[in-house]
Amino acid sequence: MAPSRHVGILALVAGCLLPSSVLALWPIPSTLETGMTALKVSPAFYFDVQVEGAPADLYEAVAQAQYYLANDKLGRLVVGRGANDTTALASAKTLSKLTLSLTSSATTESISSEAVKPLGTRSEEYALTIPADGSAATLTANSTLGLYRGLTTFNQLFYYYNGVTYTLLAPIAITDTPAYPFRGLALDTARNYYPVSDILRTLDAMSWVKINTFHWHITDSQSFPLEVAQYPELAINGAYSPQEVYTESDVQYIVAYAAARGIDVMMEIDTPGHTSIIATTYPDYIACFDETPWAQYANEPPAGQLRFALPEVVNFTASLLADVAKTLPSSYFSTGGDELNTNCYAKDYPTQLQLNSTGMTLNGALNTFTQVSHAALMAEGKTPVVWEEMVLNWNLTLANETIVMVWISSADALAVAEKGFRIIHAPSNYFYLDCGAGGWVGGYPAGNSWCDPFKTWSEAYTFDPLANLTQAQYELVLGGEQLLWSEQSGPENLDPIVWPRAASSAEIFWSGKQPTGAPLNVTEALPRLHDIRYRMVQRGLNPIQLQPQWCALRPDACDLTA
Repeated sequence: MAPSRHVGILALVAGCLLPSSVLALWPIPSTLETGMTALKVSPAFYFDVQVEGAPADLYEAVAQAQYYLANDKLGRLVVGRGANDTTALASAKTLSKLTLSLTSSATTESISSEAVKPLGTRSEEYALTIPADGSAATLTANSTLGLYRGLTTFNQLFYYYNGVTYTLLAPIAITDTPAYPFRGLALDTARNYYPVSDILRTLDAMSWVKINTFHWHITDSQSFPLEVAQYPELAINGAYSPQEVYTESDVQYIVAYAAARGIDVMMEIDTPGHTSIIATTYPDYIACFDETPWAQYANEPPAGQLRFALPEVVNFTASLLADVAKTLPSSYFSTGGDELNTNCYAKDYPTQLQLNSTGMTLNGALNTFTQVSHAALMAEGKTPVVWEEMVLNWNLTLANETIVMVWISSADALAVAEKGFRIIHAPSNYFYLDCGAGGWVGGYPAGNSWCDPFKTWSEAYTFDPLANLTQAQYELVLGGEQLLWSEQSGPENLDPIVWPRAASSAEIFWSGKQPTGAPLNVTEALPRLHDIRYRMVQRGLNPIQLQPQWCALRPDACDLTA
């Protein structure tokens, strides 16, 4: 039986009777009950794992939680950073352990195996209670993945001052479950390369806010850094250097690291556009390769797209995608399909020769190309994921289970839903983390980025996943993600450009609403976002500041209406 979504009556709700800065959970739980009693964590505190046959990654998660509990040492975000809490702590009871257990009907599996189950079949819910009298806290879930989510929440409850780790909110009772099954972060590692260590650090940060999907846009026109055993020349010729390659062992390590943190890795090899680099290995497969002026042939340099009308290119692409997909545990694989330039094909002799000789239209050829490549993926047990143009611009015949990512505008979700496809929200007008940095192409000094302005965390936080949809279409919404395209990003600015902004969608798609049932709103959220941002700093991340620290220590004092 799943833990109930409701635990009694909310004694205190999200800062109504306490300063909002002391209620720092992100994302906010489904149901929350708190008190006003101080409770210290014992120096001998331990996690008591009462799970028969507990997998190794659960013990690793517990060790991780123990480390954060001991080393976060986050001072409460109030003036004095906790100095005024010493009186309450003098008489506080001491918490000595947290007992972890699964519900009686649960089957014990590893966090890693739970994390890559198909959407809708993962059990992420949990129930957490922390008494005020010092007796054992309890964490119960239907799966080890749920226990992992609960451990993440547990660690966010505690602060540190003068050698004492504590909370002022005991007793605490939380039951929690995600509003949507898909909560992602997309990273483009083709425009600029990110070392493995940067990806691992990003996965850690994702887990802290319960993001459960790493959408890995791993190749593009500029580079092909992915080592593929059956096609080794693609990376040899297409990576920026031999040192800027994701080897098979790199990929497997990243995938395993992610899974142990409750994160599924959905890889994307964008086709048939965004493939110019393939010409360095297979020049006959690419139309308008490196043609100039590039703006006539592509959305960004270099020009070049797969000649998808040619049978040999169809077969190559299907083989490439299947060869990569079968090495990954995820049920999902993205074939992209965005930003095709038709002018490129209109002027490409091999494409026109093939179309004329077969009597096929360009649209028909794209339909065949996509059906063949998707069939190859489905034969490997994968569900294809595409960008919205595949259904809205080209009206391709896709399998019913295909998932469509809406990116051009949030307004396009309705048109996709009307075609009956499941949706992942990734709208550029809310969720693109790279917007607002100015134009990056040379010779264009007055240029702005195409998706200006900068997407603030608060603008992203106002996104409504169900806007314009009918109630019957709500079930088509799987969730959403924020995205970083890397034309102007690399390891040097990864942390500050992503964090804490990417926590906005993490809460939208985990919480959906406040525990009271009220809609999410930026005024209530800002003090909590400050808190998770400061906690990220304590854990070695480099997230951008949201406001002057003066504001962070005085919730609401810097609101426009204050």
